[in-house]
Amino acid sequence: MQTIGLIGGMSWESSAAYYKDLNLGVETRLGGYSSAKTVMASVDFAEVTALEEAEDWDGVATILAEAARGVEKAGADFLMLCTTTFHRVAEQVEAAVDTPLLHLADVVAEAAKARRVDTVALVGTTFAMSRTFFTDRIASHGLQVHVPAPEQHEMVNAIIYNELVHGKVLDSSRRKIVELIDQLWDGGAQGVILGCTELELLIEQADVEVPLFPCTTLHVEAALNRALA
Repeated sequence: MQTIGLIGGMSWESSAAYYKDLNLGVETRLGGYSSAKTVMASVDFAEVTALEEAEDWDGVATILAEAARGVEKAGADFLMLCTTTFHRVAEQVEAAVDTPLLHLADVVAEAAKARRVDTVALVGTTFAMSRTFFTDRIASHGLQVHVPAPEQHEMVNAIIYNELVHGKVLDSSRRKIVELIDQLWDGGAQGVILGCTELELLIEQADVEVPLFPCTTLHVEAALNRALA
């Protein structure tokens, strides 16, 4: 089994989901007392969020690259960024180490193609929806990618940052996101990417008819496939 390097803390709720799901996945696949071999560096979410808001992406890259180097020194065979938004600096992080990075956008794109979906919509943080660093990477796999209208971004962002990152899961917010997903489906999306780990705390496939592509779940599955190959 390979050792999985986790760069987390963005938020800690997201990192906890990654850690739990990786260990449950290994236990399911191997049985007995088996658990995942992992090393994690967890950064201060307040610090990197402040840098994000200041558009200081070199500062974010410096922090995450240092975390990556620590995880690499601890024996990781490959790395994962336990976040969608901060994949904005994924290339800079990968360049700082010799250990390969399992890029989330590549994983999601391959999952969509496996389902024969060629048009997807991304729901995530305002930054992830309003910038193209993530959607362009997905589109490079031959997919069309849409995002909600700009006037809907703040609603999604508020649910993520004011509720989900603090562990608050509200039925009223679930209804809002389900309504948004239905609108995206009506607008031509053949599938919807849950582009923020915390959204998976709120929305499940049973809540909607359109196929969902939950980033954390898919990222974890790809990591397990690699670690256990």
